[in-house]
This record gives sequence, C-alpha cells and structure tokens, in this order.
Amino acid sequence: MTAIDPRLDLTLERLIRAPRQTVWRAWTDPARLRQWWVPAPTVARVDRLDVRPGGGFVTSMSDDGGPFVPHTDAIFLVVEPEARLVFSNAIDSDWRPASPAPVSMTAEISLEEHPDGTRYRVVVRHGDPADRDRHETLGFFDGWGTVTDALAALAERESGAAS
Repeated sequence: MTAIDPRLDLTLERLIRAPRQTVWRAWTDPARLRQWWVPAPTVARVDRLDVRPGGGFVTSMSDDGGPFVPHTDAIFLVVEPEARLVFSNAIDSDWRPASPAPVSMTAEISLEEHPDGTRYRVVVRHGDPADRDRHETLGFFDGWGTVTDALAALAERESGAAS
C-alpha cells in the first residue's frame, strides 16, 4: 500500500459488521453494486464490471426516473480477492487516457479482517492538491460516506448482522 499524503489524498474508514467475503461480493457482483454505488434516491446501472487487473468498471446513474447518464468509466489496476481493489478513472474502460469530471482519481478499497466484521478503508488519490481540494469541496465525505453506509447496510443485512 502506498503511503497516504494528506495534501493529495482523501480517506474514509468504517467498520462493517459483516464478513469480508460479503463486502467483497457487494463490490464485485453487479446486482449488489447497483444497490449502493450511488446515493439514493439516484439509481445506478452497472454497464461493465470486469473485476481483474485491466478490466473495465463502467456505471451510469439516473435521477428521478430520467435517462441514465455516465457516472464511472475506469479500469481496475489491482484486484486482490477479498482484500483489495484499486481502480482509476484517469484511464477509461477502453484503455484511453481520460480527463474525467469533476476530477481524475485513483481509488484504493481495502478490506481487512476485524473481530466484529470487516475494516473497510477507502483512499482516493489525486494528482495535485487542487483536485484533492475540489473533490473534498464537492462532497467527497458526504458522497462516499453515504454510499459506504449503504454498502454496510447491504452487507450487514445479507450476513444477518443488521440490528
């Protein structure tokens, strides 16, 4: 794992009261991913989820029942089953250089065993401080926090750990 640089990186950690395998399935099964990948009431569609290094990660979203619009177009860089996913939108799913809006980023998702479930950690890396700050101002913590809450609720419900 690369060291975190607070000038360039945003992080989020959470304890999810579900086994790592369940959290992993929520990330790697399209039917599960679409249930939590965007904040409700927005609806996600998983257009491509090729979970392997170099595989495409493409999603769309729809507000208020309207047409689906692009949301994520990225590639997986690292896939360590039930432990770690790294993807970047700086290269699109067709392996072309990209300039995604609002910011170019690389996201690292780590899943670690914890006595109460899974220690879930997200590190989103940016190329410069301005992009990092823009991402934070646009609502990184609210957005990623909300979808992480939805991921936790799904995983905990599926594992029977929800109270």
